[in-house]
Amino acid sequence: MQGIDSPAGYLCSMNVKDDIQSRWWALEEKLMSRFGKKPDMEAILFLIGIQEVGDFQTKFTKEQKQDLMHVAVCSLLSPSGYYELEMVDEEGWPHYRQLKTLPVFNFIEQENFMKDHILLYFENQEQNE
Repeated sequence: MQGIDSPAGYLCSMNVKDDIQSRWWALEEKLMSRFGKKPDMEAILFLIGIQEVGDFQTKFTKEQKQDLMHVAVCSLLSPSGYYELEMVDEEGWPHYRQLKTLPVFNFIEQENFMKDHILLYFENQEQNE
């Protein structure tokens, strides 16, 4: 039996009855109604990064946008044991430490892996409201 760390193990561990794509479309629709346009994966990662940093300024540099998306990825993958929050610096930016190597996926598997974690993030956000 393969573990969740391998692509086959991850795909086998996904609940077959749970349709990631239909849940993803529902999330896109919810975000579209809130922001006025359909967000792509990068936009969603950017929004999660802003949420995690708590900095709602209107303008970010290109480097800050990349940093926000990196914070989002680390935050999203923390519950699965890939990263842990190491510290928050004096400017309020979280810094993560990688705990284990990310699995190697093809493009579709990687997209579904991230979608699954993004959906879990938003589900947890709704439960905490």
